[in-house]
Amino acid sequence: MATSVRGSMATLAAKHARIEAQIAQESQRPLPDWNTIAQLKKEKLRLKEELSRARA
Repeated sequence: MATSVRGSMATLAAKHARIEAQIAQESQRPLPDWNTIAQLKKEKLRLKEELSRARA
């Protein structure tokens, strides 16, 4: 696997983890913003799909 691909995968994985943390943080609020959570989950799924394409 090329170094640039691994770097891209690492970047995508880091973004995925950051979004996961944002979802957890928003969910812990007394009044979570469900629209924000939904948008974050969509972005997380998009990144997951992009990661799986990069691995293939």
